[in-house]
Amino acid sequence: MMIREERTNAGRVDLVGAGPGDPGLMTLKAARLIRSADVVVYDNLVGEGILDLIPPETERIYVGKAAGNHTLPQEKICELLIEKAEEGKRVVRLKGGDPFVFGRGGEEIDALMDAGIDVGIVPGVTAALGAAASFGFPLTHRDYAQSCVFVTGHLKDNTIDLNWPALAQPGQTVVIYMGIIGIEIISARLCEAGLPGDTPAALIYRATCADQRIFPATLATLPETARDNRVKSPTLIVIGHVLKLSVL
Repeated sequence: MMIREERTNAGRVDLVGAGPGDPGLMTLKAARLIRSADVVVYDNLVGEGILDLIPPETERIYVGKAAGNHTLPQEKICELLIEKAEEGKRVVRLKGGDPFVFGRGGEEIDALMDAGIDVGIVPGVTAALGAAASFGFPLTHRDYAQSCVFVTGHLKDNTIDLNWPALAQPGQTVVIYMGIIGIEIISARLCEAGLPGDTPAALIYRATCADQRIFPATLATLPETARDNRVKSPTLIVIGHVLKLSVL
């Protein structure tokens, strides 16, 4: 199955990254596809300014997911995308961030291609990149972090069974998506794996949005910081010495 952009008589689905929230960070290609779509299937992390690009006559279908509250299960979303494409519709599957960075884009593209649906991918700025830009710290640095790891704090089986020794390596920035619920386990396991408790850390809420916030901490104090500030999703956990370089 070819991944291509050309319009055919049959329907197609484009998996489109909306970016971390700021409409100005969305790509021109994403905006064009949103304006020309027959159907937009969108998540809860897509910014209001981005949804404003959807023409009034375009069908909108909300399939947002939050912890413990899924509008539609993933398999039903895949079925919906296939159904709309088989009706001959141009479908935009609009996701916060990037479709392939914890956006379940891999599951959706597999289902679409198995069904013989033409599909395209439009990348988006993922939340980690938006957070670093918003609060002025690099994710990599020749002196402080020679690698950067993105990891989910919420696995499919609802566990937090991660490769803790790999995440506790020196000279590395760790960015944890969807980690607030398990923040106490994350902090404890990384410390047990050898990452010093005084390693700089931060909780970053709604990066690039008007109400964005950063809560500085250390690895050991992450749970306390989250409790004291009543931090909720969507929040990134960032751990690493690059945070000392923040200009904000």
